[in-house]
Amino acid sequence: MALHRVRVKTDPLDDVFSMPLSERVLPKRRIPDEESDPRAVYEAIRDELLLDGNSSQNLATFCTTWNGDEARKLMDQCLDKNMIDKDEYPQTADIESRCVQILADLWNCASDDTVGCSTTGSSEAAMLGGLALKRRWRRRREAEGKPADRPNLVCGPVQVCWEKFARYFDVELRQIPLERGATGLRPHQLADHVDENTIGVVAILGVTYTCDYEPVAELAAELDRIQAATGLDVPIHVDAASGGFVAPFLHPNLVWDFRVNRVASINASGHKYGLAPLGCGWIVWASADLLPEELVFRVDYLGGDMPTFALNFSRPGGEIIVQYHQLVRLGREGYRKIHQACSDTARYLAGRISAMGPFDLLYDGEGALPAVCYTLKDDTPFTLYDLTEQLRTRGWQVPSYPLPADRQNVTVQRVLVRHGIGEDEISLLADDIERALQRLRASGGTGAPRQPSFHH
Repeated sequence: MALHRVRVKTDPLDDVFSMPLSERVLPKRRIPDEESDPRAVYEAIRDELLLDGNSSQNLATFCTTWNGDEARKLMDQCLDKNMIDKDEYPQTADIESRCVQILADLWNCASDDTVGCSTTGSSEAAMLGGLALKRRWRRRREAEGKPADRPNLVCGPVQVCWEKFARYFDVELRQIPLERGATGLRPHQLADHVDENTIGVVAILGVTYTCDYEPVAELAAELDRIQAATGLDVPIHVDAASGGFVAPFLHPNLVWDFRVNRVASINASGHKYGLAPLGCGWIVWASADLLPEELVFRVDYLGGDMPTFALNFSRPGGEIIVQYHQLVRLGREGYRKIHQACSDTARYLAGRISAMGPFDLLYDGEGALPAVCYTLKDDTPFTLYDLTEQLRTRGWQVPSYPLPADRQNVTVQRVLVRHGIGEDEISLLADDIERALQRLRASGGTGAPRQPSFHH
């Protein structure tokens, strides 16, 4: 039986909204039988996307929401490059290697045999770091003739990727409760949670909940004390998803990176304060021996013998290229100026928030990420969830959520200031917060509990 191709005849001068596709609802459960004019399909999908929020008003996300023309051009030119195929795209592979070496230097790695790779983001990078910790611990336990079936990982309030790592790879996650008045893990809390089955401690440089840095050097000093008392030698992995591209430029004297001997590996999100597009993460190990060889796979079916140790395989190379573009274009001074401007804007907002009356600042944007985090005073007749809903009517996405254990009774609100968000835009947000407060006071507020809004 002969098959006949059915083509939709359209005049190139036809208006897209008079084409057949515009006269019906777009398919949602079944691929259509016929072709459609690409102009009409583009316009229809573009119009649907207008229902999404304005990314520049999304103050919940750490991720890059502003990209320059050069970044867009490079992304377009790399759309067809599979970065895993290093034999076919050797220059992309070389640029990835350059980025790893630049980051190792940025994070003060003294070793000349450091290793690392790009990832789709910090979640994948964190899992690679955790897997290396687990494998090294297991290898050591087996060499000592001891059981290696009950690994645990010690941390404070961490992003959900660490909960995923623990569940996916059979590791007990020992999340230390948040103390009253603290914004993250504190050194004195370690001794009650570290034991011979601890594969490592995760220190967060930019806590998701509060935006503050955990004291890496002090955590390492406490582990030194624990080793002296018990013989336990516990490494640190620094989850610098956000702070890894902020601290080197705004807080160069803060010792948190490979200058701390216990720091075995560091991950960061290039697509956060690294200013790369979405889908770019990095992990670096202090030296090659810290990445167990059994985690490295070698493939030869793409044209050459290539080692790979990422969880993902095929993905585009554009994010890596743009990351390199940003590192070269901006340099240390450019990153410093951008993040300093963001930090200044965050402190401006903190001043406005503090002056409004009903808020208590938990983090004022000084000394860590360009952000503000605050709570409501106890006698306020409405909730932060009410305020979040009020701000959403103006397009602002400002998350409200409870703190982690043992501070779940405290609800906080957080505003992240990123590249592309200037003081004028933040002043408009502050004006809208003041107007929202007036409406909530006039109505008496609902005071009703709400589900936490999304925060990344």
